[in-house]
This record gives sequence, structure tokens and C-alpha cells, in this order.
Amino acid sequence: MRSLSQSLTRLSMPALAMLALAAPLHAAAAPGTAPVFGRWTVSEDRPVFTARGRVFKTIDIAPCGRDFCGVSVADNGKCGAVLFRFLGAHAREEELHGHANWGTVRKDLVIYRYDGDTPGSSNFELYLGDGHDFGERSGNMPKFHSTYRRAGGARCTTR
Repeated sequence: MRSLSQSLTRLSMPALAMLALAAPLHAAAAPGTAPVFGRWTVSEDRPVFTARGRVFKTIDIAPCGRDFCGVSVADNGKCGAVLFRFLGAHAREEELHGHANWGTVRKDLVIYRYDGDTPGSSNFELYLGDGHDFGERSGNMPKFHSTYRRAGGARCTTR
């Protein structure tokens, strides 16, 4: 009987190790807990926006189905159009590449999320343009660029 219990223990050890490794991955993707979720507003003191850029002044990023979406928020707090959508599996990534609406056309979107100056604070930079490389030597100037800071929890959602 003793050898049977030792055999079962040896067989279950790899399974337990796999569960221990998988648990943090599953917990990291839990809805509503990703660091990018929340209400975000531009961090400039006096931001200037074009008609197309105004919808990017304040953005709520929240789960939408199995994905997560960025929804425009008007100055009066009214929820607006969905600006972009990413797969839920990418909710914890610090760099996101996708597409967003820019007026009646779609542009390439890049978001770089990073920790802020104070503990627990978070910021991100958002770039819209043609292509995903907005580096200073790329020759691709963004149509829109702004830095955002967290302004609380998201209140605008979509499906």
C-alpha cells in the first residue's frame, strides 16, 4: 500500500506544479483588474484638440465581452463612441498595437502604459497615425499623441 501512495504522490507532483504555474496567469486576466482599466484623461494642463481629437480627451477603458474597449467620454461625462477594442488576453500588456477610429477613417494605434511618479499611479501615451512606429527617426509623425493619467474607475462600457 505504501508504494501505491508514493507512486500517486510522484504522479501528482507535476500536475500540482502545472496548476501552480497556471493559477497566476489565470488570475492576471481576471476582468476588471487589469492596470489599463479605468477612466483616463489627458495630463496636459491646457490641452488643445481638433474636432477629431476631442473624442480622445477622456477615455474609459473597460471589459467589453471577452475583450476590452476604449470608449470616448464627453466633457459632461456622457459616454460616446467606441474608439478601440483589444483582445482580453492583452489587458495586462504595457504596449498595445491596434487600430482606432479617427473621424471616418481608421488609423493605427499604439498605447504605452507605464507606472507614474507616485506609488500606485499609472499613465499611458497614446499615438494615432499611419504605421505603428512613431519613433523620432521613423519618418511617421502621429496624427494624434497625448499622455494620459488615471482619473478613477471607468463608468462607460459597451458590449
